[in-house]
Amino acid sequence: MTISIRNISLLLSFLVCSLNAFAQPELPSEEVEVIKDFEAALEESFKINIKPVLPPVDTSSRNLLYNIPNKTINLEYLPPKIRPVAMKRDPVPPAYKGYLKLGYGIPSSPYGEVSFHSADPKKYEVGAHFKHHSANFKEIEHQRFAKTDIGLDGTYFHELGFALNGDVGYNINEVHFYGYNHDEQSYNREEIRQRFNTFNLGIKFFNGESTQGDINYHAAANLINIVDNFAVSETSLDIDLGVTKWFNETHPLTVKIITDFTTFDTTEKQNLNNFYFQPSFTYHADMFKVKVGGNLTSFKDQFTFYPDIEASVNIIGNQLSAFAGWEGDTYKNNFKNVTDYNPFVVSRFGIQNTGYHNFFGGVRGNIKILDYEIQAGLKKSDDLALFLRNSMAHGIDTLRFNILYDTVDIVYLKGTLNASPIKGLDVIFTVGQNVYTLMNESKAWGLPALEVNLAAVLKTMEDKLRIKGELFIENGIPYINSNGEADNLNGLFDLSFGAHYQATKNFGIFFDLNNIANNKRQRWEEYPTYGINILGGITARF
Repeated sequence: MTISIRNISLLLSFLVCSLNAFAQPELPSEEVEVIKDFEAALEESFKINIKPVLPPVDTSSRNLLYNIPNKTINLEYLPPKIRPVAMKRDPVPPAYKGYLKLGYGIPSSPYGEVSFHSADPKKYEVGAHFKHHSANFKEIEHQRFAKTDIGLDGTYFHELGFALNGDVGYNINEVHFYGYNHDEQSYNREEIRQRFNTFNLGIKFFNGESTQGDINYHAAANLINIVDNFAVSETSLDIDLGVTKWFNETHPLTVKIITDFTTFDTTEKQNLNNFYFQPSFTYHADMFKVKVGGNLTSFKDQFTFYPDIEASVNIIGNQLSAFAGWEGDTYKNNFKNVTDYNPFVVSRFGIQNTGYHNFFGGVRGNIKILDYEIQAGLKKSDDLALFLRNSMAHGIDTLRFNILYDTVDIVYLKGTLNASPIKGLDVIFTVGQNVYTLMNESKAWGLPALEVNLAAVLKTMEDKLRIKGELFIENGIPYINSNGEADNLNGLFDLSFGAHYQATKNFGIFFDLNNIANNKRQRWEEYPTYGINILGGITARF
């Protein structure tokens, strides 16, 4: 690099002047004479050349040891959730608050039904209904009936999670004792008319939604009073307390306490009070289910324990599973239960409990379009109610049935098939066979041994047309004939058809043709059924 001597001289001069300017506020006034210009020179430099040399290669081997301590790190994370793939929902069918059905049949048979329901799913539900059906088959004197039922019910859901339900109802069931020889006897209608007037009132407190502890609870009370035309009345009060704790939302532990009080007032009062304590636990697994429990009952300080055990196992997935169990209970033969089964009984009888043990087993499953269940078992019953015509009595009591109690072993076989072979067609077939072994009586008076039911429902024309068909078959009921010998009544073969067509959004028509074979079977001795009958009319929803 070459630096101009002139430039350096000028720089030095400037610096000197600057220093003098700061050091002396005033410059001397003498003159300065420059004799020779300053010349600066640098000596010639010399380059030193150094050649780098690589260090010798280290060929020795070394073993290095590392000591790394083990440490477990705990990671907190939420387990993954596998959610199902969203599926398209079926459209919700339109809801209607009111329903009306009016019709008339042959023989003379008026029919009327109306109901109304309103709800806010989070606040309340309320409903009312009325139904009447009567018929007068004039071929046989006083072969007629009339049934009327009216009721109100409602449920209130509180924001705290509990709910309160109440219902009140009144029912009239009118029958006539027409089972006599009409060629030789005749009665005034008022003499043989029987009318059961039933009033019921119920209340229930329960959890209206799931609780944090997965506990369901309820407390219910139901009052029933029934009065007939022969100055007989009965009052029953049922109290039901229960709680269920769910484990893993799958295994329920249930405890129920039930009290059932009945007072039957005839010429003298009869009391029949039962107490029940019913604990149970059910364990559900992928391949099996086990229920273990019991039913401890008490009546007049006498305690009876009935097991409540059932186990089932899947053998071939949903196609085949087997089950078996042992259960038992006490059934009350009070005036209400007995007259619901046979309205032609005498009004005054001894109310009594029927205790039974039921040992059962069977198979169930699903095969494509078919659901099935087949069950066989042995039911050992103490004081089973039987019904025998009161032929040795006087007056209209000869037209009614006495109740007998006997110890009976029942070997039974029953099956159910439910199939949907094509779209819109549902077929249900049930069959039951009982074999009775009695301790005292020779036959199971008034009880059927074989019952067969076949029903089919077809929905077509975009569900506007609904066609149904039903077949009922039952063996002849055992009774004692006029010669005092055990015999069987004629059997039942009842074939019926019906149809309902929804003509518009709100109105439809229906037609029922019942007992086409005009079977005059006697379910109860000297009380033939009504034979062929027709009922048709209109329906409305709003």
